[in-house]
Amino acid sequence: MEFTKSLIKGKLIKRYKRFFVDVKLDKKMVTAHCPNTGSMKGLLDQNNIVYLLKNDDPKRKLKYTLEIIKVKKNLVGVNTHFANKIVNDGLSNNLIEELKNSSSIKTEVFFNKETRFDFLTQKNNQKNFVEVKNVTLFRSLKTAEFPDAITSRGSKHLLALIDAIKKGYKSYLIFLVQIQNMENFKIAKDIDYEYYKNYSKAKKAGVNFLAYRCKINLKEIVIDKKLKIIDD
Repeated sequence: MEFTKSLIKGKLIKRYKRFFVDVKLDKKMVTAHCPNTGSMKGLLDQNNIVYLLKNDDPKRKLKYTLEIIKVKKNLVGVNTHFANKIVNDGLSNNLIEELKNSSSIKTEVFFNKETRFDFLTQKNNQKNFVEVKNVTLFRSLKTAEFPDAITSRGSKHLLALIDAIKKGYKSYLIFLVQIQNMENFKIAKDIDYEYYKNYSKAKKAGVNFLAYRCKINLKEIVIDKKLKIIDD
């Protein structure tokens, strides 16, 4: 996934009301849209370097969107709207080893009346539901973690992926790590132990869990490398 324009460097002042961030650009202050409603734990220290994308649409109230934050020398992609685009690109270009050479890739597919998964892929006669979780939390130098806050919606998706297996589908959950330099991934069970329990239940039921790191720079964000999932 390529950025449509050059990103603009600034310094983070604060985030508020979830959707707004104040950023200092040279000598002026701007308010940018924050395309991430999560906690963004560990990312929001004042004076962190950030990168914004400018939008010249006259109908937009906010002319800038927050795209990347630099934390502990690592670039972190924070636009959750891009996660599925990055994975779609990865599926289409065979960057995800376990789902290579899919004959069909469909997006936003309903499994039942309450649950919609991010992708439905098919290879030969096997249909696969794929759910994507965007990862921006890291509390050690090389290990990414999910979730960064309690997520009842995340637990719901895990249970639905188990149900999909019972109905003959293969189920995959991809933890998309939009953080540079990570080598490992683990569930943050101290943050949401209920999610960890459902993750363990889903793993025993046959849900396939994958963690893939992105290559991030100021021109593009693309899937780069599979990470080791640590179960402790």
